Amino acid sequence: MVQDAHRDSLRENLGLEFRRGALVLAVLSQLRQEQYGYSLKKALAERGLEIDEGTLYPLLRRLEAQGLLRSRWSLQDGRPRRYYRTSALGEAMQRDLAADWQSLARAMERLLR
Repeated sequence: MVQDAHRDSLRENLGLEFRRGALVLAVLSQLRQEQYGYSLKKALAERGLEIDEGTLYPLLRRLEAQGLLRSRWSLQDGRPRRYYRTSALGEAMQRDLAADWQSLARAMERLLR
């Protein structure tokens, strides 16, 4: 029983590490067109990647601070929304990371056979 709980906890922690790295590429891939946080959250979920707001918004701020995203405020329906889009650096990084992901996926496929 204790071993099962440890295994489950360990799997959850390792899974989170794996997922954390994939989120950057996922977000960059969806911000080639301008979106605000909630619309991005929905777009990711519709494609099978759920992300909670407590993870998404800090990630957006970090990517902007790194120069990978740019943002602007807009007043829509009486409420301010911050819209994000990849910068030129973000677009280049998305292409590079996508190539890295494809290479890693091919290698993992060979390893897991």
